[in-house]
Amino acid sequence: MKATEKKFDAVEFMRQQRDKLSKKLSKMTKTEIIEYFKKRKTELTVKPGA
Repeated sequence: MKATEKKFDAVEFMRQQRDKLSKKLSKMTKTEIIEYFKKRKTELTVKPGA
């Protein structure tokens, strides 16, 4: 079996993102965390277009 060279490691990427987010959230209060996710949801939601 031939080994394939990965150009993008999805598992490693997700771990990095999780660690980055955990570090950011650890400095916030519960209220700040809720507001952070509310704001992110409105910024990242893709609305269907005609």
